Amino acid sequence: MRFTIFQESRKGQRKVNQDRLAYTYSRDTLLLVVADGMGGHAGGEIAAQIAVRLFIERFQQEAKPTLKNPLKFLQDSLIRAHQALGSYANQFSMLETPRTTCVGCVVQSNYAYWAHVGDSRLYLFRQGGLIGQTKDHSKVQYLLDQGIIGAHELPDHPDRNKIFSCLGGLVDPVIDLSRRTPLRNGDLIVLCTDGLWSVYPQEEIARALTGTTTITETMGLGEFQTEIDRTLTLTDRKGAQRDLTDDEIERAIEEIQATIKRYRK
Repeated sequence: MRFTIFQESRKGQRKVNQDRLAYTYSRDTLLLVVADGMGGHAGGEIAAQIAVRLFIERFQQEAKPTLKNPLKFLQDSLIRAHQALGSYANQFSMLETPRTTCVGCVVQSNYAYWAHVGDSRLYLFRQGGLIGQTKDHSKVQYLLDQGIIGAHELPDHPDRNKIFSCLGGLVDPVIDLSRRTPLRNGDLIVLCTDGLWSVYPQEEIARALTGTTTITETMGLGEFQTEIDRTLTLTDRKGAQRDLTDDEIERAIEEIQATIKRYRK
């Protein structure tokens, strides 16, 4: 494979950055994943961290060097992340389960496969034109589909943050899966949270992204390369935000990793 990766995450106006993003690849398969912790719920950043890391660790277990069924891998990873968040909340007697949106994409054998929950999005651009994208699991998307509002009203609508499907929470998530989508040289895949798509038009996103190329032909069969956003800022058990000591941060990472370990297999 030959590809270019660009990733960035900014806190914006929030006190805590609840976005998590990562990619990993073997010689023949690439995984991209983005999660956006839900700010109205305690531990949104924990939820996003668990979701992203579980995707990465399951990929490194199953891509040998390809995935047998990319869509099943994506679906199973989202389900296991949802279950892991419930387990995490029960273990630490949290008043509510941490929640996050999530979108993941696998590129393999010149095809793309993706799945999402919530309003984190994937766009597929070809020669500057949009040829594929996810559809938000949100109230405003429903209003748009019903013709009640127009597309220009989405970014500023008062119900924009009302999501009906997420990882975590009391009900199982609604998971949308793509079809197996053929790729061509020069295609651009964008995974992003509402912090990007609500601000920049699709055309501007397509024009802005450029970079250098990664080539994987020389990688060994069992070798992986991974890049994970390692920022970790946490709220306490009661939902209040405060600075954590180094020891508290280390314990939090161990707790998250223990939860992931139980659900990755």
